[in-house]
Amino acid sequence: MTALQRLQKKRTKRIIGLMSGTSVDGIDAALIDVRGNGTGSKVRVRAFATYPFPRGFRELVLANSLAGTGSVDLICRLNILYAHFYADAVRKIARKADVALSSIDLIGSHGQTVHHLPAPHRMFGKKIRATLQIGDPSTLAKLTGIPTVGDFRTADMAVGGQGAPLVPYVDYLLFRSKTKNRILLNLGGIANFTALPRNSGIGDVVAFDTGPANMVIDAMMAKLYGKRHDEAGRIGMGGEVVPALLRWMMKHPYLREKPPKSTGRELFGESFLRRILGKWKKERREDLVATAAAYTAASIHDQYHRFIAKRMRVDEILVSGGGMHNLAIMHRLEYYFAPAKVRPLSELGIDPDAKEAICFAVLANETIAEHPANVTRVTGASRAVVLGKICL
Repeated sequence: MTALQRLQKKRTKRIIGLMSGTSVDGIDAALIDVRGNGTGSKVRVRAFATYPFPRGFRELVLANSLAGTGSVDLICRLNILYAHFYADAVRKIARKADVALSSIDLIGSHGQTVHHLPAPHRMFGKKIRATLQIGDPSTLAKLTGIPTVGDFRTADMAVGGQGAPLVPYVDYLLFRSKTKNRILLNLGGIANFTALPRNSGIGDVVAFDTGPANMVIDAMMAKLYGKRHDEAGRIGMGGEVVPALLRWMMKHPYLREKPPKSTGRELFGESFLRRILGKWKKERREDLVATAAAYTAASIHDQYHRFIAKRMRVDEILVSGGGMHNLAIMHRLEYYFAPAKVRPLSELGIDPDAKEAICFAVLANETIAEHPANVTRVTGASRAVVLGKICL
């Protein structure tokens, strides 16, 4: 364990963070230098890029992410195949930053979530919560020669947590303010936000998944247009919201659940889309996409109004993730949250697309420092725990 001890003692570490989200559109890779740890962490981003998956890979992963459609042999192979793709991304981002692979101290890899079951379930007398992130970190460590921290969610779930969201701890470290009430909003496949009251401590942080961001829109685009997403929100901007459909979507029981909570494709994936298209199949397809975009913004504001507004009146919303480029979502967020400012995270000097990859690099640094990084108020865990598996 001497290598790990040497790593712990390094004041500044060069770390690569890897993230592939529920949209399965590619691997986000960020190469950063992290000085210190905990609330003293200082981050310098050296390079960021997104590396797309091969053609047909996304469809294969999605087909193996839902009960009844996956197969154990394919999940087994995908677990290792993802690690190979992650290793390629590590080598590419190192070249982009013009640094030697041997100079990289650590990798933090979220892995690819193929199924997430945060609700407690009884089996053979045991109450369990379950999740599966593939992209084996041990394989990644061996392919690159770099110590790797992965599989962050399970430690929190072992002590009664939802295993998500995990980004709020890093939001607190890097983006808390002494003067402003902030919401850090991430628009990936699923939308999640972190509420940071001004001058807050870690115990004041509230965060949870609000519902879908791009997930329903992307599924509609694939089904109705044969495209992966609505580029810049053009189709959503050109359609009209179907009021009856939006009202129906806003009645989804997830919105009434109290935090801590998290969600994913299990609630807002293919089965949700089938119900929409089955009931509103006569509507114009551009109007369906416009309504899905409206639902993203409306559900985010609904969750703020239900669970945050009474304790914190937000001054600014800092947005990251792919949905930030969808103008149909962003314009509605500005409408709902006025007079609060809706701003891209880039205004604080961080590439909004890079944020989650940066977060998992920072979380890996916290794991090496042996710092608990789950926010118990957020995940519902019974205690704070060190996250992740360290693979030498």
